[in-house]
Amino acid sequence: MVAALLANVLYSTGFVLEKRALSALPEVTVRKPARLLRLVLGSPLWIGGSLALAAGFGAQLVVYRTLPIAAAQGLFVSGLVLLVLLSARLLGEETSGRERYALGAILAALLMVVLSLREGSEKVSRAAPYPLVLLVSVPSLAAGVWLYRATERRARNRHRLPTTGVEYGVAVGLLYGVSSLAIKGVSSCLTGGPLGLLRSPYPYLLLFTGVFGLVMSQAALQRCRASLIVPVCTTVTCLFTAVLGTLSFGEALPHDPVRLALRLTGTALAVAVLLTMPKHDAAPEPALGAKELTPP
Repeated sequence: MVAALLANVLYSTGFVLEKRALSALPEVTVRKPARLLRLVLGSPLWIGGSLALAAGFGAQLVVYRTLPIAAAQGLFVSGLVLLVLLSARLLGEETSGRERYALGAILAALLMVVLSLREGSEKVSRAAPYPLVLLVSVPSLAAGVWLYRATERRARNRHRLPTTGVEYGVAVGLLYGVSSLAIKGVSSCLTGGPLGLLRSPYPYLLLFTGVFGLVMSQAALQRCRASLIVPVCTTVTCLFTAVLGTLSFGEALPHDPVRLALRLTGTALAVAVLLTMPKHDAAPEPALGAKELTPP
């Protein structure tokens, strides 16, 4: 539990530091990944944020070795509240009333899914069939990259309103969901030595999600509010890990009707909220013209 709470603090701090660093940098884009990396690596503040995220990754490994996936996701959910508070305090980001209700509904949905997974046994799964992991991971990675590219094309239309980042958050969340499965897999392979780890798909999934996730998340984070894009990304990641990860690592669906209803309702609620969240920020009000300022 201590490691999970520490991971929440480190992840939230890391995202906020990276957002502050990106706000001071020239515009970055996934179409120029080398330039993006050169700019962010030249920012001490961004490096501090990335080190915090790396430390959070280490804490997450400890959590997955000592807690089942369901319990781990339940503790990781609490990081959403901390992230929103830090964004408001340190970044000056404000969420609308509709967005606050949506984030509250997402938090409730995730908790419902987690409660549905907490069956009597606290068994920590140690392995998953590699073909099943790839069957879950590869289509998810393809869907995340496709959605991101489609969002990028729409965002380049100068006549569109500024995006809130929901689509970016979903796309990156799919990649990080696969990354979370890979972290769980790495934690299970550590006892088998380096050769056993290299024979598994997990380090290669981590490499792919690490490289693409870094470039995609930084470009999206610079354009959108951290207080919205990170919770959406976290929601998709937690749902992906809690549902597909539980199945991949052999944790059975709940037999109790109440727990099964909680899982289905929570999943449906989270998906519905993501689909109905505002996709664009409000257009800025036009300045009053000279005639409107002059009294009749």
